[in-house]
Amino acid sequence: MTDIPLITLNDGKTIPQLGFGVFQVEPENTLDATLTALEVGYRHIDTARMYGNEKEVGQAIEQSGIPRDEVFITSKLNNDAHDPEAALEAGKVSAEYLGGYMDLFLIHWPLPTVSDFVPTWKAMEELYHQGVSRSIGVSNFSIHHLNRLRDETTVTPAVNQIEVHPYLAQEELRAYGVQHGIATEAWSPIAQGLVLDDPTIVRIAGAHDRTPAQVTLRWHIQRGDIVFPKSVTRSRVEENFRLFDFELTGEEMTDITTLDRGHRTGPDPDVFDYVPA
Repeated sequence: MTDIPLITLNDGKTIPQLGFGVFQVEPENTLDATLTALEVGYRHIDTARMYGNEKEVGQAIEQSGIPRDEVFITSKLNNDAHDPEAALEAGKVSAEYLGGYMDLFLIHWPLPTVSDFVPTWKAMEELYHQGVSRSIGVSNFSIHHLNRLRDETTVTPAVNQIEVHPYLAQEELRAYGVQHGIATEAWSPIAQGLVLDDPTIVRIAGAHDRTPAQVTLRWHIQRGDIVFPKSVTRSRVEENFRLFDFELTGEEMTDITTLDRGHRTGPDPDVFDYVPA
């Protein structure tokens, strides 16, 4: 099995740089998909209450026979649980589904127009101090959101999980993370497939005898992003795992980064306010 690099977080914990995501994997398919990923060699699984498949991820870990402390599991607070008391309860429920604790628990969205995320973060801090989650972080936070946490709370988020791909390189937000010790996790790392036909990425893939997806994921790895591509097809799960026996040149890295056009495939965190009914 290829060794996956570990990223050291600001709280001293480590996270595998490559993981397996279960976003948009239906609950009835999650058990088998997660078991496949674990068989291939993944030891980092990213789920969320919003995805509706936390319980199946936990079942897969249990059925795999792999000790719980050898698998890094992330989940995320649902948008209907921003009230601090609700957040505390939601975190404990997610932890129970996922083997008794979470390795990383994130506020999924800041919900700037419907909620104040600062009290929510203080509840996350309590879950951290209780050991319900060994690390805590945020998802889809912009710089001004992070500045509020820095000014008004005591625990710096370990990660910020944001949309990042060659068409949305997020250089300023990633640089802020480096400055303040916040690791960047990239969701939608291949822009939902949008970048796979890009002539620059296709050219670089041909030069390395790799697929465009592998080249794009390798770009993330070399930048220092934490990535967790998802697939329910075993061959694709295996393909996404083979990123550590080739390297992009500095020129190739620059060529991909300059594809940035500020294009989002998902919502803008500054206006997104979806709360389940």
